[in-house]
Amino acid sequence: MEVMTHSSAFLLPPPPADSNGPSPTYALVILNQRLPRFIPTLWKHARLRVCADGGANRLYDDLPLLFPGEDALAVRERHVPDVIKGDMDSIREEVLTSYKNMGTKIVDASDDQDTTDLHKCILYIQDLPNLKNQNLCILVAGALGGRFDHEMGNINVLCKFPHMRIVLLSDDCLIQLLPSSQHHEIHIQSAVEGPHCGLIPITGPSKRNRTTGLQWNLADTEMSFGGLISTSNVVKGEVVTVESDANLLWTVSLRKGS
Repeated sequence: MEVMTHSSAFLLPPPPADSNGPSPTYALVILNQRLPRFIPTLWKHARLRVCADGGANRLYDDLPLLFPGEDALAVRERHVPDVIKGDMDSIREEVLTSYKNMGTKIVDASDDQDTTDLHKCILYIQDLPNLKNQNLCILVAGALGGRFDHEMGNINVLCKFPHMRIVLLSDDCLIQLLPSSQHHEIHIQSAVEGPHCGLIPITGPSKRNRTTGLQWNLADTEMSFGGLISTSNVVKGEVVTVESDANLLWTVSLRKGS
């Protein structure tokens, strides 16, 4: 079975342009929650930056606060999103006008009321021809916290697009889907993540789960809601491996100093 490797290197400063070795192509989606403190680092990694409707308000209002002492307009002019997409029920008119005047593409998807703004953004990114076959990884800032139904909607997007690498991020943790069709090798960036982690059988009971690199490893362990799930586990090694017969959510805490 194919091994899929994962790394949170996007939380570290980007490597020099001439560094060796392949790296993912990152797309950044900003949702309508408080920006995580590391958003400037994610921005530098990203080849495409998309605001989901009211996420544009967050970028406009909150980003200058992460650059104290700098002129707010100058900060905004350095961080212009490529696209704003959504049903346009949350973005303020002055924010929409400002970014439009700075060259942002506006995609009004108000005719679609059956999908979330994140879902709409993922569909947009998925269809871009210049990002196909690019080892794409989508980073979603502000995906956790706030209303629980919004959080579950964002997690549902992971399950709707299991073939895509999508990472949900908040100040406290990250979440991504580990499809059962592959074995997973997670390279831990100990400077910015850990030690606490979890594995959640989000799409149904899993009969067989195996891990290495954790304080409490799973050895052909069954997991299900209403039964055992791996919460408050601890990363012990530089590499964690995961095998399962069902799709799992991997979550790991993010260090406050990162």
